[in-house]
Amino acid sequence: MDLLKLVALDSDDLAVVSAHLQDAVLRVGDIVYLPKEHRFAIEARRFDWEAKSDAPQRRLTCMHFEHVTGVRVRGIDQSNRDAVLNLLAISFEERDAPSGTVTLIFAEGGAIQVDLECIEMQMKDLGPVWAAESRPAHDNQPSERG
Repeated sequence: MDLLKLVALDSDDLAVVSAHLQDAVLRVGDIVYLPKEHRFAIEARRFDWEAKSDAPQRRLTCMHFEHVTGVRVRGIDQSNRDAVLNLLAISFEERDAPSGTVTLIFAEGGAIQVDLECIEMQMKDLGPVWAAESRPAHDNQPSERG
């Protein structure tokens, strides 16, 4: 089993991570902000876009940002820890190099903004793989990805 491990140190790296995490699903309870450690972390079930199998599958993965100075949440009910979120993309807006804000954009309008001193992010598959019910599709993309 090939476990994916990625590190992002700039916005280009972050774009690669975003592509791998597109359509990841997670519970609100799988999101953790640790202000004393300056860390923001998520456990998610990512769709395995690079799987060699024709059968769609998901993988358990974790990601975390270091050097976090603040987190803001919009459009997500944080009191419902079992609510499921669908991650669409991760974007970065630079303020004063190298600091900036990463935005995790979720379906149905939710977003989390993570303020960073600099980009230092890691994503790592944890091992479990299982069959996905379907292959994610969006109105602006075909149902199969190349």
